[in-house]
Amino acid sequence: MSTTYIGYTFKVQPLQPGVEILIAELGYAGFESFVENEDGVNAYIQKDDWNASILENIQILENKEFQISYQHEEIAQVNWNEEWEKNFEAIEVDGECVVRAPFHEKPSVTYDIIIEPKMSFGTGHHETTHMMLQHILKTDVKNKKVLDMGCGTGVLAILAEMRGAQPLDAIDIDNWCYLNTLENVERNNCKHISTYEGDVSLLKDKKYDIIIANINRNILLNDIHQYTACLPSDGVLFLSGFYTEDIPIITEECAKNKLKLVDKLEKNNWVALKFVISQ
Repeated sequence: MSTTYIGYTFKVQPLQPGVEILIAELGYAGFESFVENEDGVNAYIQKDDWNASILENIQILENKEFQISYQHEEIAQVNWNEEWEKNFEAIEVDGECVVRAPFHEKPSVTYDIIIEPKMSFGTGHHETTHMMLQHILKTDVKNKKVLDMGCGTGVLAILAEMRGAQPLDAIDIDNWCYLNTLENVERNNCKHISTYEGDVSLLKDKKYDIIIANINRNILLNDIHQYTACLPSDGVLFLSGFYTEDIPIITEECAKNKLKLVDKLEKNNWVALKFVISQ
């Protein structure tokens, strides 16, 4: 059965970080796939999920630092894999990890992750995913129980297992992400990742040593107390999916839940924070 999509063509100046910010905000609004080009980005959303005011909350469109024009059209069907393969490049993280497609040449790195994102978020291209991969690379996760909340493609859980974490849960509310994570877990021969479709309500009575949540500011602010309830006294919480200017409100909410900021990565105004339970 074919699905009808609404396709938007965005022209963006300056291109970066404009395109990165736009993709992130569109993703939170429900857009499912993106194809970057030399002028900007094409973005796609299922017609059933679209409405005429879908762009009203896309903040970058009102930001005077960027000039963004767009048009949209109805598209009967898109060959996502073909579009993606034309534009996807392998990503290297700190010389230790490569996130690539099956058609890329096998690299000589410690952690070789093969991802087919389809309509899911999390290839390593976006700053937040890239920084979360960096956090995992420099964290001792061996034999730790890990949660990847808002798992997207499952790439963060996959790297954590490759570094010795077990068992792991990967959760996403989006059905595409759930199915894509299942595929990528199998593709990378992971044996300890359990994948679930749902939200924070799945965490009731769960316990983890490390929680990774790369979502967005409002969801994180709402769910931080539930993450904390799942962590032991030496637990670790990694948060990303928000901007530098959001750090105060995030750290304030974490402080209310006895979480202390101990490390920060920043890239193009995006941040990834590490918190520990404060004694």
